[in-house]
Amino acid sequence: MFVVVEDGLVPLLTSASGLPPTAPLTAPDLPLRGRLFWWTIWHHASPLGHWMPVNPPLSTQARFSVRGLACRRGDRLVFRGIDFALGDGAALILRGPNGSGKSSLLRVLAGLTPAFGGTLRWEGQDIAEDWLAHRARLHFIGHLDALKPVLTPIEMLGFWSRLRGGSLAAAGRALERFHLADLAQLPCRFLSAGQRRRLSLARLLTSQAALWLLDEPTVGLDEASTADILDAIAEHRAGGSIVIASTHMQLAIEGAQTLALDEFAPG
Repeated sequence: MFVVVEDGLVPLLTSASGLPPTAPLTAPDLPLRGRLFWWTIWHHASPLGHWMPVNPPLSTQARFSVRGLACRRGDRLVFRGIDFALGDGAALILRGPNGSGKSSLLRVLAGLTPAFGGTLRWEGQDIAEDWLAHRARLHFIGHLDALKPVLTPIEMLGFWSRLRGGSLAAAGRALERFHLADLAQLPCRFLSAGQRRRLSLARLLTSQAALWLLDEPTVGLDEASTADILDAIAEHRAGGSIVIASTHMQLAIEGAQTLALDEFAPG
């Protein structure tokens, strides 16, 4: 069995029970919390410039929530203690220097990297109970474009669209939306870096994923193409869906919250 991500087809290993193997969701060497703190995420336009701890009950309106999340890569603990809760139409921007764990967090949220500690819940249900359902509800765009050089943009996008239950017509509309219709029949090996990135992002419009996980989505894009992806994000959120994106640059997503990964580096 395979899981479809932006980097291509990734083998999904399953245990004897049919569920994907994961690391324990609680790690014995992580500190116990006496009480649950849900953090008010620092909005990028906030004049406060600091984190404000609050302790409301877990809201039934929180569609996607994370509690005490930790990630370990090899022998290195990348981050620990991440908490957030996102409702319908929410957007969260991940910031931090290289190595702070932005990409690692996105991969944990996508179920591609097992969490070293903590829990992830979708509409109150622990994601670990049904990883396949979680992967079906999200679309992850990473650094690689995952394009076959010999295939054309319409062939690539048509494949991804049908894979997610869409149609060739939806693929055509996505190409037009990202101004690639004139290149629809040109093999992908002739596309520029910016055109390849736009084609990768156009796949977002061919699926009905409720959760977009975007790793540096505007890298390689000019101003007009950046506006296109921001418009797509706004429309996606208007339908009640959630967007989580990492960036090193200003990403003008209206009403987005900001999570600074360097705040969660292990001491």
